Amino acid sequence: MKKILLFLAIVLVISASIAGGASQKGLIKSLEQKLHLSFNWLGSSQPKQKGIENERVVYQESVITDVVAKTTPSVVTVGIKKTTLIFDPFENLFDPFNLTPPSVQKKKIEQNIGSGFIVSKDGLIITNKHVVSDTQASYKVITNNNKEYKVEKIYRDPLFDLAILKINATNLKPLELGNSDKLKLGQMAIAIGTALGQFKNTVTVGVISGLGRGIVAGDGLGEVAEKLDNVIQTDAAINPGNSGGPLLNSAGQVIGVNVAMAAGAQNIGFAIPINTVKEVLKTFETTGKFNRPYLGVRYKMISQRLAILNEVPEGAYVVDVLGDSPAAKAGIEKGDIITKVDGQAVREKNGGLVRIIQHKKVGQEIKVELWRDGKTKTVTVHLEASKS
Repeated sequence: MKKILLFLAIVLVISASIAGGASQKGLIKSLEQKLHLSFNWLGSSQPKQKGIENERVVYQESVITDVVAKTTPSVVTVGIKKTTLIFDPFENLFDPFNLTPPSVQKKKIEQNIGSGFIVSKDGLIITNKHVVSDTQASYKVITNNNKEYKVEKIYRDPLFDLAILKINATNLKPLELGNSDKLKLGQMAIAIGTALGQFKNTVTVGVISGLGRGIVAGDGLGEVAEKLDNVIQTDAAINPGNSGGPLLNSAGQVIGVNVAMAAGAQNIGFAIPINTVKEVLKTFETTGKFNRPYLGVRYKMISQRLAILNEVPEGAYVVDVLGDSPAAKAGIEKGDIITKVDGQAVREKNGGLVRIIQHKKVGQEIKVELWRDGKTKTVTVHLEASKS
C-alpha cells in the first residue's frame, strides 16, 4: 500500500511541475502533509496524549491528598506511662560469694507505642488490644493538633485484638466507617499512623492484596501476639507503631484497623475488617461492655488439603479445652474436630470457628457437631459471656 501511495505521489509531483512553477511549491507541501497523515493512518505511532496522562496522575494524587486532609485530624497517637524496676546484673561481679544483693532502681518509661482513631464526638477511640495490653500502666492520647488527653477508661475485647479508649473530650471529629464486606482485591488502601512510635501521621498507600486471611498478630514492638481470623491483607506499609490506626478507602472511609505486619517480609500488612469493629461498637453502646459469647476452646483449622492427607474431616481441631468453659461442660474434648455449628460447616474460607461463634448471643444454645475417633456426634453447648 505504501508503494502505491508513493507512486501516486510521484505522479502528482510530475503533474504539478507540468501545471506551472507558480503553484508547484504549494502542491508539494500539501502533498507532504497528506502523505504524512496517510502513513500515520497506516500504522505509525499516534501522537502521545500527554494531557490525559497528566490528568490521571493529578487525579490519583488528589484522591490521596484529599483523604489525608479529611482524615488526619481524627487519627491519634497512643502513648504509655509506666514505672519499672531495674537492676545492674554486673554491679556485684567481683563479689565471689554474691553476698550483696544488687541495688534496685525505679525507672519511668514514657513513649509513644501505637495509633488509634476517633469514632465518637465525646471521646471514644479505637485501637488494638495489644497496644494497651499492660493493665498496670497508664496511657495517653495525643491528637493531630498535639493536645494530650489522659485515657480515663480502657475496654479490651476478649475475642478480637481491639480496644476502646475513653478520653475526656467533646466536639471531636469521628471518622466515617465503611463496609469491609464490599472490599475487592486491587482497590486502593491508605494507612495512617505513628510509624515506629515516632513519626506521626505517616501515610502509606497500596491496594487490598488479600481477604479472609488467618494470622498470628504482632506489630514488632514485642507485645503479646494472638491468633486472628478473617483479616485484610494489604501492601500499604504497616510498621511498628501503626497498630490501631485506620486503613482507609479512596472515599476516606475506614475499612480496617491496622494490626500487624508479616515478619521477614516486605509489603505484607494486615488489618481487622471494620465491620467487626462496628459489631463491637454496637454491643458496647448497648451494654457498656464487650458482652461476648465464648465457647472455650483453643483450636487449629484443618484445611481441605490437610483433611484429605490425614483422612479426617475439615473443621476446627481442638488443641485445648478451657476448664469450666461451655465447651468443657458440654463434653467437648481435646482432639475433637468441630465440623458444624447449628448446621453451618466450619471452614477456613468462611472465617473459621470464631467467625461463627461471634454471631451468636450470650445464653444461646447451639448444636455442635464433632468428629471423634472416627465417629460423628452432636453436643448441645450453652454459650456464656467471656470472662476475660
